[in-house]
Amino acid sequence: MEVRFKDLSLEKVKTDLLMLPVKEKGTEEPVIRRLDRLLKGRLSERIKKSRFTGAEGTTLLHSTGGMLPVSHVLLAGMGKEDEIDVDSWRKVAARTKKETSGIGAEEIAFFVPPGSEAIAAGAIVEGVLLASYQFSKYKSDQKSPPELKAITLVRPGLKRTATMDRSVRLAQDMLPGVFVARDLVNEPPSITTASYLGRQAEQHCRGRGLSVEVWTKKKIQAMNLAGLLAVNRGSVEEPRFIVIHYKPPGAKKKVALIGKGITFDSGGLSLKTAKSMETMKLDMAGGAAIIGAMSRLPSLRPGVEVTGYIPTTDNLPSGSAQKPGDIIRYLNGKTIEVVNTDAEGRLILADALAFAAKEKPDCMITLATLTGACMVALGTEVAGIFGNRQPLVDTLIGCGRDAGEKLWQLPLVKEYREEVKSSVADIKNVGGSYGGAITAALILQEFVGDVPWAHLDIAGPAFAEKESPTCPKGGTGFGVRTLLKFLSTF
Repeated sequence: MEVRFKDLSLEKVKTDLLMLPVKEKGTEEPVIRRLDRLLKGRLSERIKKSRFTGAEGTTLLHSTGGMLPVSHVLLAGMGKEDEIDVDSWRKVAARTKKETSGIGAEEIAFFVPPGSEAIAAGAIVEGVLLASYQFSKYKSDQKSPPELKAITLVRPGLKRTATMDRSVRLAQDMLPGVFVARDLVNEPPSITTASYLGRQAEQHCRGRGLSVEVWTKKKIQAMNLAGLLAVNRGSVEEPRFIVIHYKPPGAKKKVALIGKGITFDSGGLSLKTAKSMETMKLDMAGGAAIIGAMSRLPSLRPGVEVTGYIPTTDNLPSGSAQKPGDIIRYLNGKTIEVVNTDAEGRLILADALAFAAKEKPDCMITLATLTGACMVALGTEVAGIFGNRQPLVDTLIGCGRDAGEKLWQLPLVKEYREEVKSSVADIKNVGGSYGGAITAALILQEFVGDVPWAHLDIAGPAFAEKESPTCPKGGTGFGVRTLLKFLSTF
């Protein structure tokens, strides 16, 4: 898709669809009045009849009837002026892309008001690309909409700048990683096994400075990753431990990214209900986000060494499955009593954290669809974030804000450590009835040592139960853009 910048007046714009952003109660702005004059007052009539005000999320599509070189005009509500930010532009661009499917548009122009170019350019491209994603490989009657060939940012006096170019290029470089993660989550769980995830990591994570190791069960046993082996005991599929390494020339700092890779979670012997299992192919969304993010590093070229660790298996019941009451001894010597086999993500992440901590990275970040409790607390739009260093947490929250991926800090309440004490081991894998997201994070903290660490519980936003402007129902790729923006800060 070509991205253009043009210094043009409205009557000279030639495209299938022209989008004009309208702030709330801004339908009398000069650019709208000028467009209305060019359309002989018909636009203002439509605005009045439809009661369009520019409220956030609203749109008004108007055919020009050949009165302009533009076939259709779309007024897109931006909401209140003091609430418009980069994510507002991202979402309005996504809604504009959705409108193109109904009119067969192959080219879109976006009117960019003066002073908004710096935040709008990259966000518009990002929104359009996010809204273009489809996962239709298993639909026999799927009809693809016309491919969008070009988008144009336009305004009289618009000047193309290096900042605008960088933001557009960043969006174009990041988004393929989001789509990799979405595809991996959306595949059926009988396809996305641990070995499949390993092959996908090898396929996507290629390029200068990037290498992949996929450990088989034999190597996992040799490395004594006991948590991964315990969770895998109920499966006929072998586990894998994926290590993706990126090292650019001259890198002085090291970051470890760790993603939960449970390819399907039945709960094990602590079996989930049938309804709760329906979307449990999503339980490897943390691992998928790591693969997606790592795959883009050769293009983005951050100046930091990065290692991604993904312990992966399914969690199924069988005669050989781990049982409530079992005890696991980890690399760092700590032991966990398994009280509930449906709290398995922390068991495999503990392996990866203990292993990664031995490498002494400058920081570690875990991504996991870890707890339903986090969804109860924050809903489906916001991920919880925990950490043992406030500057690291603050930086990630800021990167998430820039990426349109909301993070809300939850506390590591040290008093709740009592909830996970075990009478027969160091800790048990579940706490009491309350604060489940916190007690899960406290369990992970036992394997961090003194390394700066942040944990993102992405259980809510990793999978969309309904369509949104930027994503159809299914895997969202949440976390990829936040991680890539974070790595670019080094």
